[in-house]
Amino acid sequence: MESNQSNAAAVRAFRVLEVVAQQPDGCPLAAIVEAVGLPKQTVHRLVGQLQLAGLVVREPGTRRVQLAARVERFAQAALMNGPARAERHAILAALVDEIGETCNLAALAGTDIVYLDRVETTWALRMLLAPGSHVPLHATASGKLLLSMLPRPQRSRLVEQIRLRGFTENTIVERAELEKELDLTRSRRIGINRAEHLRGMVGIAVPVMLDRRRACAAVALQAPEGRKTLDDLLVHVPRLREAADRMARTLCPGAATG
Repeated sequence: MESNQSNAAAVRAFRVLEVVAQQPDGCPLAAIVEAVGLPKQTVHRLVGQLQLAGLVVREPGTRRVQLAARVERFAQAALMNGPARAERHAILAALVDEIGETCNLAALAGTDIVYLDRVETTWALRMLLAPGSHVPLHATASGKLLLSMLPRPQRSRLVEQIRLRGFTENTIVERAELEKELDLTRSRRIGINRAEHLRGMVGIAVPVMLDRRRACAAVALQAPEGRKTLDDLLVHVPRLREAADRMARTLCPGAATG
């Protein structure tokens, strides 16, 4: 009996995490109560237990609940090592075989981008980065793209938190300029890296959409300027979008693509 009760409590706690995860800007306690269909007192106890475990945090001065960094790390590990990893890797490998340049799948990780998977080109001139590597949001195609597609309040908070370090002469280091770039990026739904992280390395990225408004990751293509120009890479946007649609179906079978 005790085991069954523990299992039921674990399922209820997981349901709370699911509800909170669906809200990009935090979830009010009242909304959690309504969504899970449990008594208010029970939900408050579950949220308190999740908070003590470092799985959720309460926004100071509000009754909103957000996922903690521990859950974010768990989600990244699940994506990198889950059952659909082989399918996603095959999608990237097919892109690299067709285009002849490095492709990766990346997601937001705080004020960075983390590579969930990456397939390198066979060319001698390339940048070797393993899955799990972190790169800066403001200086990468995937980073600027995913940042641009966040709800405006969440985006503004992240922009304020980013240390706008200059990596090359092309890196955006002014917040006003970054905001302008993010507006343009959101409107075209293509992230562009003009050798902003590494000299001579350009890239583009397209979003992996969970639904019509929410992006959960980005599929990116990069190459050295000596081999490809940005215009050369942009020719492949339709093929990248096809790959992103396929990626979305591995992440969420009901994802709205296209």
